[in-house]
Amino acid sequence: MIHQNSSKIIRVVVFGPESTGKTTLCKDLSALYKTQWVPEFARSYLQNKWDQKKEVCAKEDLPHIVKGQMDLENQMITKAHKVLFCDTNILVTQIWSETHFDGYCDPVIHQAVKQVHYDLYLLTGIDIPWEKDDLRDRPNDRKNMFSFFENKLITRKLAYKHIRGSRVNRIKSAKKAIDSIFLFNVDSERI
Repeated sequence: MIHQNSSKIIRVVVFGPESTGKTTLCKDLSALYKTQWVPEFARSYLQNKWDQKKEVCAKEDLPHIVKGQMDLENQMITKAHKVLFCDTNILVTQIWSETHFDGYCDPVIHQAVKQVHYDLYLLTGIDIPWEKDDLRDRPNDRKNMFSFFENKLITRKLAYKHIRGSRVNRIKSAKKAIDSIFLFNVDSERI
């Protein structure tokens, strides 16, 4: 069973298509806020699969990836200070499944997506160069993938902020959005 542990820690997902600077932004923000970040479980899991068998992700891998990601998040939330940055989440796995397997997504993943909560999504833009690696597979479909990601946020009515530009500008935009959540939480506690 996939379960997100409850916490008063603010959860921020760095969210978007492949090769849009998500890991870099997570590292930068966790250093800035002196807290933890959750790495992408799928990256290590699928890289290992590729290195061992030269096989890519299959439908059957996805529930395992979702569970591994949530387990990592649940571990890191206990070590976080005020905010936790997630380099992906279950919604990303759902999107990846739907875009790579002709709309298919395992019911376990659909159910898990409905049960988790995040305070903010930072939607990373495609305005940085695409970098090839063993796992990335859509260098020519970046605009469509970005639209798919953004439409999912809009459809689900999730709070998000566009993150674009240079590394410095991305950090500034993200910080402004995150700090507004802290201010909202402080104001709410006074009421």
